[in-house]
Amino acid sequence: MEQLTSTTTISARKQLFLITWPIFIEVFLQMLMKFSDVFMLSFVSDQAVAAIGVVNQVMMFTFVLFNFTAMGAGVVVAQYVGAQQPKQVRKTIAHAITFNLIFGLLVSIIVVLFRYQFLNLFSLEQELYDFANTYISIVGVALFAQAIILTISAILQAMGFTKDVMYTVLIMNAANILGNYLFIFGAFGVPQIGVTGVALSTALIRLFAMIALFRILLKRMPLKLSWRYFVKIENAYIKKILHIGAPAAGEQMSYNLSQIVITIFITAIGGTALATRVYAQNLIGFMMIFSLSVAKGMQIYIGQLVGAGREKEAYKNMFIGLRYSLIVAVTIGSILALLGQQIFGLFTSDLNVISLGATILIIGLILEPGRTTNLVTISSLRASGDARFPVLVAVLIMWGVCVPLAYLLGITFDLGLAGIWIAMAADEWIRAAILLSRWISKRWMGKSLVQGERSR
Repeated sequence: MEQLTSTTTISARKQLFLITWPIFIEVFLQMLMKFSDVFMLSFVSDQAVAAIGVVNQVMMFTFVLFNFTAMGAGVVVAQYVGAQQPKQVRKTIAHAITFNLIFGLLVSIIVVLFRYQFLNLFSLEQELYDFANTYISIVGVALFAQAIILTISAILQAMGFTKDVMYTVLIMNAANILGNYLFIFGAFGVPQIGVTGVALSTALIRLFAMIALFRILLKRMPLKLSWRYFVKIENAYIKKILHIGAPAAGEQMSYNLSQIVITIFITAIGGTALATRVYAQNLIGFMMIFSLSVAKGMQIYIGQLVGAGREKEAYKNMFIGLRYSLIVAVTIGSILALLGQQIFGLFTSDLNVISLGATILIIGLILEPGRTTNLVTISSLRASGDARFPVLVAVLIMWGVCVPLAYLLGITFDLGLAGIWIAMAADEWIRAAILLSRWISKRWMGKSLVQGERSR
């Protein structure tokens, strides 16, 4: 494992850069994979794009369920790395993989068996419903693979092997683009089966990536990962994973549930708003790449510092990551806001979608600094062991402010998608102010999960 380097020999900025740059490439490639799906499906129809966007709301909800074990394991592993306890690292890894494999298989079965009930929540037009049903039927079967991908990726990154995850995602991305190209355009004699082909490509790539990452993990372990650790469950390790993972899942689950409700509002507004939302989310995803990368890097770095008992350094270094994230987010947001109509014109010729999308990107310039602050601060609080406070804030503000305000502005006041985006901006800024105050108060100090277990 790559141990945390002393700040006497390497600056905090350089340490964060070494951790973050492979994560940046990985997150960029993850966004590019989603972007390429939307861009290539736009050659099928705007209806296909809208349908897959609805299904992805359901899929993102399942990813949150998987991610609570992955996040919990990542933080616990990072703290044990900082505390220099390789045996505990090994046991944490085995418990996380076993737990998420079982859970992933269960979720895959539920999604496939109850897909009609999930899709009926959105009152889709028949053409959109058919596309969505095809996609969820195929991708749902391989959902368990995504559970293991998220878990092993978080573990490898927490151990310092961020490049391994980056290279894996790079290969996944290339395979995804190739698969989409073959099935959407019928190249080289491959059947031209549109949405069905995109779903098959996605499912197969996840299965292969799961196997590849597991093989990499076995090679990277400092101590042999015996199979008995996968079946011998120790409650102490499950409790530590859940101490971080369960609140983290609660925060993300609250967010995704609120987004599902907001998606229902948008479907009531109409197909133009729904298609615009899908395009806008993918574009804004690129604005978030740097912030997401720094947030994941901070989670590893802060976790290792806290595990090593260096909380004062952790406090100061969080602001370094936040400052750079805000600068980049505002710069990219400004470019998107200025070139909104030209950028949307690359996806569609529908003038209504282009006009609405340009407006959304302008509002996004206001929204993103708040979201960036949330991403970095939440990751830092979680890495310190203070995982419960962010979920409490998330539930109260998302459901007390965002959802009712989205309905009020978007539906009641008839501001449509723009009104809903304003509500989401209010949500992000209120939470950002509260969570940043929590970090400044230093109430997260003393919540390390590995106190008393550091190497002497």
